[in-house]
Amino acid sequence: MVEPKLQFIVDEMESLRQAGLLINIRTMESPADAWMIVNGKRVLNLCTNNYLGLANHPRLKEAAKAAVDRWGVGPAAVRSIAGTQALHLELERRLAEFKGVEDALYVQSGFCANQAAIGALVGPEDCIISDRLNHASIIDGCRLSRAKVLVYEHGDVADAERVIVENVKSYRRALLITDGVFSMDGDIAPLDRLAAVARAHDLITMVDDAHGEGVLGRGGRGIVDHFGLHGQFDIEIGTMSKAFGVVGGAIAGKKVIVDYIRQKARPFLFSSAVTPADTAACLAAVELLEESTELVDRLWENTRYFKGEMKGLGFDVGRSVTPITPVMLGEAPLAKELSNRLFERGVFAMALGYPTVPKGLARIRVMVSAMLSRQDLDVGLQAFAQAGKELGVI
Repeated sequence: MVEPKLQFIVDEMESLRQAGLLINIRTMESPADAWMIVNGKRVLNLCTNNYLGLANHPRLKEAAKAAVDRWGVGPAAVRSIAGTQALHLELERRLAEFKGVEDALYVQSGFCANQAAIGALVGPEDCIISDRLNHASIIDGCRLSRAKVLVYEHGDVADAERVIVENVKSYRRALLITDGVFSMDGDIAPLDRLAAVARAHDLITMVDDAHGEGVLGRGGRGIVDHFGLHGQFDIEIGTMSKAFGVVGGAIAGKKVIVDYIRQKARPFLFSSAVTPADTAACLAAVELLEESTELVDRLWENTRYFKGEMKGLGFDVGRSVTPITPVMLGEAPLAKELSNRLFERGVFAMALGYPTVPKGLARIRVMVSAMLSRQDLDVGLQAFAQAGKELGVI
């Protein structure tokens, strides 16, 4: 029997189950690759964020192993006391060079990077201008900062300017924040026009490029490079856990800002440094992208093929302009059933429903990757066609 004080949990779990929103976590039993063992079944991987196939790349694994031999398994301290190793500094230098910025700071995750930057730059006397569909890590970072959050409609530059004009004079300073690539829909922010508006009103600017780095721009240098806005966006937040295939977050931009964040950011000051193995693997990933655009080019070739074929089958793939391919289905139970039928056919593509996406906009989010061959993509397309017809989706 559950204690009375915990009955609310039982009730809420049952509500989630009845609404088709209960998350069932599947277990990976092999590395993140084109084909994986999931819950004991060999399946085609269409749902990790391993855009470039680096999560199981031999060069990254070799770098990680060598780092353990030289540096051990962990720094055992926060960066500001005794946890900063030469490896961390080298990665920060190389990331800054890769991104074309003055400086970079490596932290534990992309989630931590948003919390670190936002809380350091604004507080209760300030305001934040935020896109309605910004990622949960931005939302939580904004809440922790205690700044006033002013939301503009998704991707609507005119509405962003309206919010700015009507409000910012009442605050000490203002920070404009947007995702670069929106992870659920695969669309991108109108960064060039947002930069112009922010510049006109003297706002600090920040873009979360988690799904843009390794994907957009020259050889995967990100959304700021994609728009040619170097030096015009103050802060670029990145993650090393998606296209780079490892773990960790990055805060890149003007040196004066990054230096300040080193002094103020709570995730940096009060949480232990990233391990040597992860740091070295991230360095190897950066080196691979600097050497060749082959993986990024293959990612986009696969994206064009898969999206074109899905549209030809009659699926609604939303407004995506990136490798993120949402297969729009509407209701969560339908999305879950299609995901289950795909899994039965050896295709791993998870359903996403509320609160990850708004109610009525449930979907299967396909993450196209450079590691997939044309044959792999055709396997996925055939499974979608068969399951989609069975359920009356197409």
